Amino acid sequence: METVTVMKPLIRVAALSGSLRKGSYHNGLLRAAIDLTKESVSGMQIEYIDISSLPFINTDLEINGTYPAVVEAFRQKILEADSILFASPEYNYSVSAPLKNAIDWASRPPNVWAEKPAAIISTGGIFGGGVSQYHLRQIGVFLDLHFINKPEFSLNAFQPPMKFDAEGNLVDESAKERLKQVLVSLQKFTVRLQGRK
Repeated sequence: METVTVMKPLIRVAALSGSLRKGSYHNGLLRAAIDLTKESVSGMQIEYIDISSLPFINTDLEINGTYPAVVEAFRQKILEADSILFASPEYNYSVSAPLKNAIDWASRPPNVWAEKPAAIISTGGIFGGGVSQYHLRQIGVFLDLHFINKPEFSLNAFQPPMKFDAEGNLVDESAKERLKQVLVSLQKFTVRLQGRK
């Protein structure tokens, strides 16, 4: 009898970090997520989308329904993705300015966030960036983004044991396992929303 192997559908994930700092722990979370998809979360491909070159949102830059080339390229990446992974730092109980800027550019007509499944991961001080997640979820309501509810991922970066190395790479194994569970949940949710089997 012949064995039939069923391949999981490939889920393409656009990953955005709200931190522009070179050694950013949020970038480290995204690098860890990318590594996990290569090691233990099959059927998922994460692409890091750099938002640092986006200009400040300004509708004067919109000409005849088009946007600056860097904005058009960014919007296309979001449009082509099956789902979104936000690494959202917390600034004054909210999302960072660079992340909000990227969100706003991709929400201009036509809104390329609409109907996308999404997940949020955060790290930081006492709350681990968790408060920013609730604000991002609120923004997502207007954008028609569909966030997974569980598991939540916020990580206190400064509480022992060490979570990140000097280059900002995630080194804590329990945090990596929690991150893996977020990716698995996002994958299942994406498949369900897309009506795939």
